[in-house]
Amino acid sequence: MDNYTKAVEIRWSDLDPNFHIRHSVYYDLGAYCRMSFLNEQGITAAAMQEYHTGPIIFREECIFKSEIKFGDLVTINLQLTSASADQRKFSMRHEIFKNGDTLAAILNIDAAWMDTQLRKITVPPAIFMPGFEAIPRSADFITP
Repeated sequence: MDNYTKAVEIRWSDLDPNFHIRHSVYYDLGAYCRMSFLNEQGITAAAMQEYHTGPIIFREECIFKSEIKFGDLVTINLQLTSASADQRKFSMRHEIFKNGDTLAAILNIDAAWMDTQLRKITVPPAIFMPGFEAIPRSADFITP
């Protein structure tokens, strides 16, 4: 897959007293985009429960570029920027655009798969691999 983009609608409840979206909404948009992609690839919440494996975040950073207001048309993309050879640890980037072409924010995460029973970092189940490998790679993708 070359590109994955999700359109999102800004709700009145997403706004802060300055009438643009709250800083925490950017992080929620990233999570929504990532989980939508995984779900579409068959890595559903039910599958994660069945295999006792789920994603965890070590670091999440947002670089704000342009405010988003109620009524703006918003899209968010998903790119894998790095992944260990065994897919255990990975990094992703989201670019959030408003009204088609204005870059509003860049969201970066460092994450891993965790065994939810042992509470330890783990290699994802083989059944997850095709979906995970389908995540679009960024132009600067690396395998550390």
